[in-house]
Amino acid sequence: MTLSEQLDTKTGWLDHETLDNIRANVPLVYVDAVPVRVDELGNVVRVGLLLRQAADGSLSRMVVSGRVLFGERVREALLRHCEKDLGPVALPQIPANPAPFTVVEYFPDAEISGFHDPRHHAVSLAYLVPVAGDCQPTQEALDLEWYSPADAVSERVRREMTGGHDRLIRLALAHAGALP
Repeated sequence: MTLSEQLDTKTGWLDHETLDNIRANVPLVYVDAVPVRVDELGNVVRVGLLLRQAADGSLSRMVVSGRVLFGERVREALLRHCEKDLGPVALPQIPANPAPFTVVEYFPDAEISGFHDPRHHAVSLAYLVPVAGDCQPTQEALDLEWYSPADAVSERVRREMTGGHDRLIRLALAHAGALP
């Protein structure tokens, strides 16, 4: 079977068997988007965290995250995942040529990098994404809660995160000059 036969050309998704085989042998490219609200000076004042089922099956607070599809630009993947998770009127402010604040490697073994995904090895480009509109979590997200930077890195909220997302939030806030 050719790649084009395995790939749903309308959505860019691979069938489950092919995806499982690839996940077992090839790192996948992902995007992580940390949704933030900023004040008139561009300072981060709120951090949005989704409540959803994590890859390990637990309920967890996490950022917007997902695969980059075959033939899809990174900016398009960011927009698609933000709309999918935050709703169609979230109005994410993504520049024409986005640059990640860090690159995260997720591994099935949590000891390798501190970022963990039991399904596979994934390389994720991580972005701060200012959101201007009204967010209504959709599809897989059960809830979206906005935290002050101090609350987002508090021990209480950190305990609700898995897979290293607590570290990702700290990196994002440090990058924005907003780490308390």
